[in-house]
Amino acid sequence: QWATIRIEKGVKKPQRQMLKTANGIIERDETPMEKEIAPQRRASHKFSDTLYFCRKGFEAIVEDEVTQRFSSEELLSWNLLTRTNVNFHYISLRLTIVWVIGVVVRYCFLLPLRITLATIGITSMIVGTTLVGQLPNSSLKNYMSEVVHLTCSRILVRALSGTIHYHNKENRPKKGGICVANHTSPIDAIILTNDGCYAMVGQVHGGLMGVIQRATVKACPHVWFERSEIKDRHLVTKRLREHVADNSKLPILIFPEGTCINNTSVMMFKKGSFEIGGTIYPVAIKYDPQFGDAFWNSSKYNIVSYLLRIMTSWAIVCNVWYLPPMVREEDEDAVQFANRVRSAIAHRGGLTELPWDGGLKRAKVKDTFREEQQKNYSKMLVRNGSIG
Repeated sequence: QWATIRIEKGVKKPQRQMLKTANGIIERDETPMEKEIAPQRRASHKFSDTLYFCRKGFEAIVEDEVTQRFSSEELLSWNLLTRTNVNFHYISLRLTIVWVIGVVVRYCFLLPLRITLATIGITSMIVGTTLVGQLPNSSLKNYMSEVVHLTCSRILVRALSGTIHYHNKENRPKKGGICVANHTSPIDAIILTNDGCYAMVGQVHGGLMGVIQRATVKACPHVWFERSEIKDRHLVTKRLREHVADNSKLPILIFPEGTCINNTSVMMFKKGSFEIGGTIYPVAIKYDPQFGDAFWNSSKYNIVSYLLRIMTSWAIVCNVWYLPPMVREEDEDAVQFANRVRSAIAHRGGLTELPWDGGLKRAKVKDTFREEQQKNYSKMLVRNGSIG
């Protein structure tokens, strides 16, 4: 009963953003910095003026808006999988028993079935694309390649118990275009390929992934790069432009964020995808975390552990929105165009738009970013009369 009341209150009255600490809760004030310090305008600087900035600094240390995007999305209630809400560590003995039964069902019944389907899908992909790759270049080869990719992708989606809702299909990417989407998981590509074929862009891998890449590229014009080539931005742009210039080739699928974000936000898009030219087809992907956490935290889980977590969840449920095609305007540079596309995806998918580079997941903040914030801080102090 207590848990039900808590859930109902959370649904009826959305809570403000809270920062959890070991000793309590810090309530973050989302008022813009310049607006909040405006009433503090004085002719001379006082020591108390620094308290506001100290508080903002402590809030950022406890939980900044970037780091929290690389951890699992917190749920309002327990979904009988992982306990992703600190307020629901233990609810009742009855729910604990239900959870134990769920573990048996997920690991003893669903997991073996899903592994079998995944094995069939991967094997069919390798064998099918290898055989299609032996055919001479023709419309028949393109047709057979699309049939193999669609069939195998749909088998793999079934292996995840995927339930996908596609919206606005009239806006699906067309040949000769570029499809860009927000990135939550490696299975994003399978989710999209389940509804249409794409030419993938990515780095050459080894192992099983390398076998799949070498097989699929024989049947479909995927664009795989060696690690040394990826560092050469001009070479990458040239190869992508050559692909887009051919209207007979499948649309390129690119995830401009460059890393996986936790299904709550869209972070900075790398401008390279928007310098190529051609038509951009934005796609918004939003997973339902109540049935399974699709986010891949690559810093915490390797690909095998991640796939095990996915295949032992209840299901993968998501919505996919195809947005109207967008082209770069004459007065726009690549960065502005990328930001406009990102805003459209964030708005349609109900995601938070953040200007930060997803590379901060592993790298430190650049000195130029830090210096820019210091300049903004100084300007605000001068503008509000804190410094004479």
